[in-house]
Amino acid sequence: MKIYNKLVRDKIPEIISAKGGVATTRVLSDSEYRLHLKLKLVEESAEAVEASSNEAILGELADLNEVLEMLMVQHGLTIIDLRAAKAKKRAERGGFEKRIFLEKVDEN
Repeated sequence: MKIYNKLVRDKIPEIISAKGGVATTRVLSDSEYRLHLKLKLVEESAEAVEASSNEAILGELADLNEVLEMLMVQHGLTIIDLRAAKAKKRAERGGFEKRIFLEKVDEN
């Protein structure tokens, strides 16, 4: 037996069953779902960091995008809201195109 205790994609129990396994699952409450989406965001981000090929990074980015979309739905946000927030941050703080790496700041 292996314990997971994590949010998984909808078809994972079917895949486990098709391979002869028995998955024990439950449906999360709204508050649990929001929490576990955030935890899944961290998990998928870590996997993206570890990805070493274009195919692997693409898969992890697809997972991240799926989680982001579900988080937005749970919080009543739209892609328009996301794009507006992105544009505002970019206008105020810039993007990441210049590859600036901040090493230190001397405080006065």
